[in-house]
Amino acid sequence: MDSLIRTVAGWVQRRAENVIAVLLGIMFTAFVTQIVFRYFLNLPTGWSTETVVICWLWLVLLGTALALKEKDEIRFDILTSVAGPRVRRVMALIVSVATVALFGLSLPATYKYVAFMKVEKSSYLNIRLDWLYSIYVVFVLAIILRYLWLLWEGLRGEPPSEQTMDEGRVR
Repeated sequence: MDSLIRTVAGWVQRRAENVIAVLLGIMFTAFVTQIVFRYFLNLPTGWSTETVVICWLWLVLLGTALALKEKDEIRFDILTSVAGPRVRRVMALIVSVATVALFGLSLPATYKYVAFMKVEKSSYLNIRLDWLYSIYVVFVLAIILRYLWLLWEGLRGEPPSEQTMDEGRVR
């Protein structure tokens, strides 16, 4: 079962990376277009700014939800790096429970707000805001699933990552 979940998660992660690459391409193209139109043709374009903002929003939330690996997350690990495996496991369990609880409590209100935004459209591209902000619901669900998985691993006795603060330093 674990191998199936890891296989599916790997596939989803690679597809998210593909979407992120496309978003970066669109963002770069819109940004260059905006520069050319504004500074060379003296024709400011609002749609390009809106495109860049939308791509950035989706890129960050999709990347954090589906493409970012656990070891690549930025953390304040001053306490966990000096703790032993048992204390690190307890800390991981506490963080996992708190994260699942807080995001779980926010999920109904988040969904209601995003669904409510169907009455608004973006200024230039006329895209419904519920479609634009739907990525946040995906983000919340993915974070809940990720931390449920980490909670499950912690309860099974698997120690959390033992990365220390000096692993990434050049020696």
